[in-house]
Amino acid sequence: MSLLEVDRINTLYGDSHVLFDLSIRVEQGEVVALLGRNGAGKTTTLRSIMGVLSPRNGSIRLDGKPIGGLPPSAIAAMGVQLVPEERAIFGGLTVEENLRIAALTAPNAWTFDRIYEVFPRLKERRKSAGRSLSGGEQQMLAIARALIRDARIILLDEPFEGLAPLIVRDLVAVARDLAAEGRTMIVVEQNVAAALSFANRVYGLNNGHVVFEGTPADLTANPGMARDFLGVAS
Repeated sequence: MSLLEVDRINTLYGDSHVLFDLSIRVEQGEVVALLGRNGAGKTTTLRSIMGVLSPRNGSIRLDGKPIGGLPPSAIAAMGVQLVPEERAIFGGLTVEENLRIAALTAPNAWTFDRIYEVFPRLKERRKSAGRSLSGGEQQMLAIARALIRDARIILLDEPFEGLAPLIVRDLVAVARDLAAEGRTMIVVEQNVAAALSFANRVYGLNNGHVVFEGTPADLTANPGMARDFLGVAS
């Protein structure tokens, strides 16, 4: 039994059918990358897992227990944390206030010191309001809010989008360290090279369908497949 099992879900936005019998699995301690063109269904997959969207049919199980149809708050309480593309930090609160709110209902919350070991820059900015942070700092804070809750699975939606190359390098290093520690993650990312540098397995999505499953090595060995669902060579 996998830690997370998504089995043949169909998710719609209104009358628009986005995911078609989509199935993925994630093992404990594994990093899975979801890759594909814009509109392929990657973010919809994360939102379906998180309960932000309710699949019309199919099933989603965490540790064998159905979570499909549960509200996001209940799924978060079970250890799944979404780091959304828009980051959604509280701009009027300081870094530490954002972290404190995230930790309130976590049974095994990390200490601030542990968070600052991962993100030293946040310690320097701990008294700064969220709205005053740079884009990279906001992304660090968004990831830190998931970590402070000791998440069992972290869903990363475009974590490197719009960031300067040096910031991307630093965040990739953090992701690699988390992966080395056995942290379970699903990452949606347009920066294919960055995602493949710390993923264990890859799913390729195209028009709401899974069209590829394999390792990063499998993908790089099949440039034609990568070109088909990514639009570029891996």
